[in-house]
Amino acid sequence: MDYRLRPATLADEPILRDLIARSIRELGADDYTPAQIEAALLGAFGVDTALIRDQTYFVIESEAGEIVGCGGWSKRKTLFGSDTRESRDDSYLDPAVDAARVRAFFIDSRHARRGLGRMLLDRCETEAAHAGFTEFALMATLPGKRLYEVCGYVGDQPLEHPLPGGLSITFVPMTKRR
Repeated sequence: MDYRLRPATLADEPILRDLIARSIRELGADDYTPAQIEAALLGAFGVDTALIRDQTYFVIESEAGEIVGCGGWSKRKTLFGSDTRESRDDSYLDPAVDAARVRAFFIDSRHARRGLGRMLLDRCETEAAHAGFTEFALMATLPGKRLYEVCGYVGDQPLEHPLPGGLSITFVPMTKRR
């Protein structure tokens, strides 16, 4: 199957919300409980429209035009989370000293393990490098961690991110130098 990568638009937002929820519910089921996933969808996972407005968020479309993947990079300080996440910092990073943020990669489970995550990551790293960044940082989900390790990212100690309802979810901060 052929896939096409393009910049996301604000009109894609409802489809992206659905894709993100389906992706983490299906691909994250071996690593997280249903309660953790639903709580994380209230802010830790979701659409960050700042990335779309910055034109640094991308979608992958199937031959039929269905959006089957999304992900991006950011020149802003927020490391992860949707528009509804409380602790956001939309100030700009300095490429001379800061790492570009790799953000919000989600793939439709029916299209997983076909190189789509790597396709997105290559595009993001290339664009961030063109913007002057030589280092990349991300907050990996447990299922996403496997992709990032294969692509040269090094993980730090896993951390527990607090979620609504007294829950928490395990993430792994990761970095890579170009």
